[in-house]
Amino acid sequence: MSDHDHEHTHEHHHEHKYRKQIVNRLSRIEGHVRSVKEMTADGRDCSDILLQIAAVRKALDNAAKLLLKDHLESCVVDALQRGEKKTLEDLNKALDHFIR
Repeated sequence: MSDHDHEHTHEHHHEHKYRKQIVNRLSRIEGHVRSVKEMTADGRDCSDILLQIAAVRKALDNAAKLLLKDHLESCVVDALQRGEKKTLEDLNKALDHFIR
């Protein structure tokens, strides 16, 4: 399994409050990335492209923050209530990869 694969080992008996917002944000980011690709293919100004890439990165960071909030408020709280330590270990691994 690669670093990007994610095997979901816990069942979800809780609601993810921000899931729809996260999916919507990722959809907007996907469209933004397509637009940046088109700008590049069209030979647009490099400075403009770099500004758009910075905007995409910021949008991804904001989506990740919301996902982390959702995870902490739902998955982690639920796992701690059930006494599951593995969820915290998984969170630490994910944060190590994210914060590099």
